[in-house]
Amino acid sequence: MAEAIKNRYEFVILFDVENGNPNGDPDAGNLPRIDPESGYGLVTDVCLKRKIRNYVQTVKEDEKGYQIYIKEDVPLNRSDSLAYEYLGVDEKSVKEAKKTDPDIDVKIRDFMCRNFYDIRTFGAVMTTFVKAALNCGQVRGPVQLGFARSIDPIVSQEVTITRVAITTEKDAENKNTEMGRKNIVPYALYRAEGYVSANLARKITGFSEEDLELLWEAIINMFEIDHSAARGKMAVRELIVFKHSKELGDCPAYKLFDAVHVTRKPDVVYPRRYSDYEVEICRDEIPDTVEVSRKI
Repeated sequence: MAEAIKNRYEFVILFDVENGNPNGDPDAGNLPRIDPESGYGLVTDVCLKRKIRNYVQTVKEDEKGYQIYIKEDVPLNRSDSLAYEYLGVDEKSVKEAKKTDPDIDVKIRDFMCRNFYDIRTFGAVMTTFVKAALNCGQVRGPVQLGFARSIDPIVSQEVTITRVAITTEKDAENKNTEMGRKNIVPYALYRAEGYVSANLARKITGFSEEDLELLWEAIINMFEIDHSAARGKMAVRELIVFKHSKELGDCPAYKLFDAVHVTRKPDVVYPRRYSDYEVEICRDEIPDTVEVSRKI
């Protein structure tokens, strides 16, 4: 297994949407998520991590060490069982096995970290409280993402559409089209912030430099393999990475995030493209021991 990373990182992602719904809210009729007090748009961390997982799954195709734990149509216990099979136990015999091998829980956890990229990266809760459940423990991942928030308040627009395909034979007798609706954001630029803990990588998951490079690649390309009519035109515009000189870091994360200023150009009233914004990194606000790189 590759050696774990030795440096702490923080990063800022800027991505935009044009005529699409970046993250629908099922509690609000799948409208674009919004902060009701301020009007700023939101995209959940779960949504972004799903796209990162999908990219890794696509490019690695379940290569050894790069399987995805949380994915569509695969029950979690099916993946959990791989660790039990590797150690030659099952949910019934594992209690007896622990009497002779007190480290079996650690071995199960380490197997899952070695084989599943998203566990090694984001962590996972691998304990399910159902009858005869497999228990692979809980892992706190070194990579954490917050919610993305739009730079400016968004306006959700409802667009009426028609279709010529009729649902039922009875409806076809009375009409030849049906109406539908799509909810879109004409344009919005979103900002998400993330953290990479070298301490957790070393102590728990073994998240390596190779894993880190794959993470940057996945973030940059996470919308490129996920295009759909509902999401419109989405793209990652900036990935700004802060690399500390040591495992526990050189300064608080908020100071680095505060050094990245994203502002709408003064002559722009209604932003409709990325060039309507300016992105500035104030190097004077960042310690000399922190390395700054723009991946795009």
